[in-house]
Amino acid sequence: ITGKLPGYLSPSAGLKFADVPNGLAAISKVPAAGWGQILAYMAFCEVSQDQSPGTPAAAGDFGFKVLTSSDPEEKTKKLSAELANGRLAMMAIIGMFFQDGLTGSAWGDWANYTASPLRAFENELGVQAPVGFWDPAGFTADGSVEDFQRRRQTELKHGRISMLATMGYITPEITGKLPGYLSPSAGLKFADVPNGLAAISKVPAAGWGQILAYMAFCEVSQDQSPGTPAAAGDFGFKVLTSSDPEEKTKKLSA
Repeated sequence: ITGKLPGYLSPSAGLKFADVPNGLAAISKVPAAGWGQILAYMAFCEVSQDQSPGTPAAAGDFGFKVLTSSDPEEKTKKLSAELANGRLAMMAIIGMFFQDGLTGSAWGDWANYTASPLRAFENELGVQAPVGFWDPAGFTADGSVEDFQRRRQTELKHGRISMLATMGYITPEITGKLPGYLSPSAGLKFADVPNGLAAISKVPAAGWGQILAYMAFCEVSQDQSPGTPAAAGDFGFKVLTSSDPEEKTKKLSA
């Protein structure tokens, strides 16, 4: 953002600040004496103050009072902000390292990283702002289209089940229970079934049979082999369709 300092970082080595690249590439330019200074300062920070349990330093108080306040509530707020910002900064620096490693710059353009197998998936449905193609666990690092499509099929199923489950979880809390009996033979009324996970213990055996039978029907009633419409999540239920391709993509992304 601000540019480099003028002059020399190491006059003896003829190394100017302007010669040092940004990001991870700078590591290769640091002179041996520079690493020595860095390590010496780290050691000084560690040993210059008692950090044993119960000491102020053990709680992060090294006498640097930029975040202090005479108001205990305000001081607590500032110290909490420091922890929150520190956590965010740890995530940020790892993200910048990762970006730097891929593109050669912490602010690098993803388009520069042409060797990535993720290129195969960057235009897939679901790649959208602000995160773009998001695969923090690296499942797609091998570039396998077949594996990607299988995982996408699974993701769609789990997403749909989770949306239904969320509605099923909150609807009785909001609208109340249905009248009458869930199982007349068992004398079980809808009103007798608790909300949430506790409901599991009240489902009759025949109810579990119906649930499993319907799950099996959803799985086997249509060909879901690779390349079929069902493999891409299309089971003929066209509530999200549109004659406008852009609008249809928007709906399917949602």
